[in-house]
Amino acid sequence: MIEAVCDCGAVRLEVAEAPKEVNDCQCSWCQRLGALWSYYMRNQVRVVCAPDATSIYLRGGRQLEFHSCRVCGLTTHWVNVDETRPRMGVNARLMPRDVRAQARVFQGMP
Repeated sequence: MIEAVCDCGAVRLEVAEAPKEVNDCQCSWCQRLGALWSYYMRNQVRVVCAPDATSIYLRGGRQLEFHSCRVCGLTTHWVNVDETRPRMGVNARLMPRDVRAQARVFQGMP
C-alpha cells in the first residue's frame, strides 16, 4: 500500500499501487499548487480523515473539487463533482520520494 499524507498527517490517502506516471499539469491552477497528479479510479483510493478535515475549492467550471487539509493547507486530491466520472487525482508530491522517483513524469492537461 502507498500512502499520500499531508504535512500534519490529518489527511491520508491510501492506494494499492504506486503510480506508473504522474502529470505535471500545465494549467494555471496546478502550476500554482506545484502538484504532481497521479490518477486513480475513486474505488482505488481510500481517503482517511475526519469528515471535516478538508476544505473544498471548486474549479474547472465548478466540476472539480480540490481538497486541501484544513490544518496545514496542502492540497491532497481532487474529485469530479459528477460521481459518474470516477477518475480522481491524488497529489503524488505527498507520496514517499522513492515512489515518485519511479514514475514517468509527463506534462499535460487532464
